[in-house]
Amino acid sequence: MPKTKEDRIKTVMGGGGHVVILGAGASIASTYRNGELYGKKLPSMDNFIDVVGLGDLIKDLPENLIAKNFETLYSNLHKDNPNSDLIKEIEFRISDYFGDMKLPNEPTIYDYLVLSLRGKDLIATFNWDPFLYQAWIRNKEFTNDLPRLSFLHGNVAIGYSEEDKRCGPAGMYMRKDGGYFEPTKLLYPIEQKNYTDDEFINTEWDRLKYWLNSDSTKLVTIFGYGAPKSDLEAVKLLNEAWGTGEKRNMEQFEIIDIRDEEIVRESWDNFIHSHHYDYSTNFFESSLADNPRRTSESYFQHILPMSPDEAFSASNPVNSELKTFDEFWEWHRPLIEAENEYEAKNK
Repeated sequence: MPKTKEDRIKTVMGGGGHVVILGAGASIASTYRNGELYGKKLPSMDNFIDVVGLGDLIKDLPENLIAKNFETLYSNLHKDNPNSDLIKEIEFRISDYFGDMKLPNEPTIYDYLVLSLRGKDLIATFNWDPFLYQAWIRNKEFTNDLPRLSFLHGNVAIGYSEEDKRCGPAGMYMRKDGGYFEPTKLLYPIEQKNYTDDEFINTEWDRLKYWLNSDSTKLVTIFGYGAPKSDLEAVKLLNEAWGTGEKRNMEQFEIIDIRDEEIVRESWDNFIHSHHYDYSTNFFESSLADNPRRTSESYFQHILPMSPDEAFSASNPVNSELKTFDEFWEWHRPLIEAENEYEAKNK
């Protein structure tokens, strides 16, 4: 039973699964801590038009189409004329704005997030920005045991080859003779978000639903996603896959959100069993930072302890002040080494 940080590092189990679902708040939190490399800002739906630079395109629109919230505006335009040149230009500018974004050259919240999980875990994101994918790619230099990814609303960094039924870097080819990764669709009118119509999006949702349905998944973290009423289809799919809180009496639900706890708790009430949830306003106060790469092990020893002492087992909080990747990877190295030892013993 782990009584020290060293014990926690060396306690590796093969089971368990952790699903993390990201909304815009996760990317915004990341840029608050470490700004985008070129100083670009991440918009919310309410300041989207100004930040992305769409004002000149919509200034002469009739009043019945104008809306402050971008999702509402786009839906109005789509209902008016789904094939208009205006919509095509908006889509181009959005792809161009997000497509140029880059993580800074020091560890960010996304780097911490990616290395906090392993191959048995999944990160699913609603975000268009390339930060999650960029963090995943650069940390792959350190270890191949990284979480799986799903891009639930498409992503500027990800393309899909219908020919090969595979995704990869947008605009690249899977092989010399074909397999082009066509950039994924980003925009859907809020009343018509039928995710099953798009082959790539359907595949990404199927992956998330599989993980949520799995008996081995015991932990779900919602990071910066408010389950907006405008995206009823997404909430419905999540609900169907996870089930009601009453059926999840052994699972733990976690929310990272800057909004008041009561508001957040109410948003996700149907997903939570009784008191089986944790709430924090900061990634570094979450289970992911408290026990990186050992969230499942910590869960089993707290929720299903083999002995009374296990219920009070030690944590191994990550150092949140690591400034270089050499320092960042060196901090995580003992965890990786313990996992390699575990794999070698259990081959």
